[in-house]
Amino acid sequence: MLEGVTLYVLFLVGGVLALYAGAELLVAGAGRLALGLGLRAATVGVTVIALATTAPELFVAVLGALEVSGDIGLGTIVGSNIANVGLVLGIAALIRPLEISERVLRRHVPFMLLAALLLPILGLDGTIGRLEGVVFLAVLFVFTGYLLYYASVDPAPELEKEGARRGVSATDVALVVGGLVALVIGSRWLVTGGRGLLSAMGFSDLFIGLTVLALGTSLPELAASVVGAIRGETGFSVGNVVGSNIYNILAVLGIVAVIVPISVSPSTLRFEFPAMVAFTLVLTAMMLHGEVVSRVDGAILVVGYVGFVFLLFP
Repeated sequence: MLEGVTLYVLFLVGGVLALYAGAELLVAGAGRLALGLGLRAATVGVTVIALATTAPELFVAVLGALEVSGDIGLGTIVGSNIANVGLVLGIAALIRPLEISERVLRRHVPFMLLAALLLPILGLDGTIGRLEGVVFLAVLFVFTGYLLYYASVDPAPELEKEGARRGVSATDVALVVGGLVALVIGSRWLVTGGRGLLSAMGFSDLFIGLTVLALGTSLPELAASVVGAIRGETGFSVGNVVGSNIYNILAVLGIVAVIVPISVSPSTLRFEFPAMVAFTLVLTAMMLHGEVVSRVDGAILVVGYVGFVFLLFP
């Protein structure tokens, strides 16, 4: 038994490290590609960086749904979205108050709210099936088209300078490919180690997804947001979390539901879904109040996340 637990711990630690390394490579490569093409920092945060840091959730959720159960995927996404708000943005705000741009409030936050509300509504009947997955992907298509439209009509100021775009390099592409490979390996190790360890302790697949897998897959968002806050690039920190929470639901759960229908338990409808909506609404209120997430707000978010995890334990 001890040897089995030790092996699960090694898989878990190795998976987290591989996910972190893969996400770092992917974020670096994707960010360089996007900035090379001349996108605004806020747009890069909400689109390219957010999509790149969502890759661990996608790999873990899809792999977990195919090899284990849909509860793994659902728990990972719901837990990750809550961790992104309570832990990631909370810690980033404690480091440096996060200024919220009018562009993010007007163009991106409404989609984050829509995604957070759409999930419990579509899951009310106890199932998120292929039809609901198609709905998520359709909304994602609209959101992506919306962003691309505004990126074309409202380019970054530096693009007006001749020769500002440096183009795409082989190094950038290699970083992206290397990051994806590490994410594939890391997601498999994390699912194996996390599920094996907590299952041996008697915990459910949903609990595993909501805690260890959600926290493990939120490491890229945490790293990107904290680094952004330290460097004073708060647009990246905020855009990263807002975009990640949108893609987690619309892209990841949309893809998983199309592949494998997900069952939603009554307890999830009563607690986890309302908790995710509550964190999203509280964050939105903080953003609207003075267009800044202060250190006090950050402390409230972190304490709220700790309380959420505490209430998960049976």
